[in-house]
Amino acid sequence: MPQQFDLLINTYLDSKVGVAPRFLTKALSQGLQQNIHQLQKDNLMANASIGNDDIKDPNQKMRSDKIYWLDKKHNNLFENEFLQRVEDFIAYLNETCYAGINACEFHYAVYEKGSFYKRHKDQFKSNNNRKYSLITYLNDNWAEADGGQLQVYGNRNIQQIQPHAQTAVLFKSDETEHEVLIANQSRMSITGWLKQV
Repeated sequence: MPQQFDLLINTYLDSKVGVAPRFLTKALSQGLQQNIHQLQKDNLMANASIGNDDIKDPNQKMRSDKIYWLDKKHNNLFENEFLQRVEDFIAYLNETCYAGINACEFHYAVYEKGSFYKRHKDQFKSNNNRKYSLITYLNDNWAEADGGQLQVYGNRNIQQIQPHAQTAVLFKSDETEHEVLIANQSRMSITGWLKQV
C-alpha cells in the first residue's frame, strides 16, 4: 500500500505529525486485537516502566499502561504480518526520504480504564537510536467520550488524535512531546520506534 505510506510521510512533512487512517488492513487490525485479548487472558501483559535497561524506574508515575514486546520468534501470523508491513514502510521511507533507518522495535500497549501516559518525548537521554515513533491503533468504534486521545504538542498548537483502528501516527522521537489522555475504555495499540543502530 504505497498510497498509505505516502500519506503517512506527506502528512508528517506537512505538520511534523504523520497520520494515515488505513495503514493496517481491517483483517490485520482485528487479528492483532485477538492477540492482545489472548495475551491478557494468559496474563502476559506487563506493567510498563520508563527508561531503558541502563536507567529503568519501575516505580514511576508517568504511565499506567501494560505492554508486551513483539518478536518474530513468537512465530505469530499477525505479529509477523505487522512487522513485515513496518519493514516495507521502512524500505519505502529510506528510498524516498533517505532516512537511514536500519532497525525497529514494537510492543503492544493496553490502557485500561483510568490509564494514561503523561507528557514526554520518546528519546532516551542515554541513547539516541530512536529516530521516529510509529503508533498504530486497534480500537473499533472508538468515540471521543472514550478518551485515550494522543495529544501532540507542536510549537504553536496542540493536536488531538483519536485512536481509531487501522490508523498510524508518525513523528520524530527526539522532538515531539506527546501524551496519552486518560482512557475511559480499554484502549489498544502497537507502539514502536524506527531506529538507527
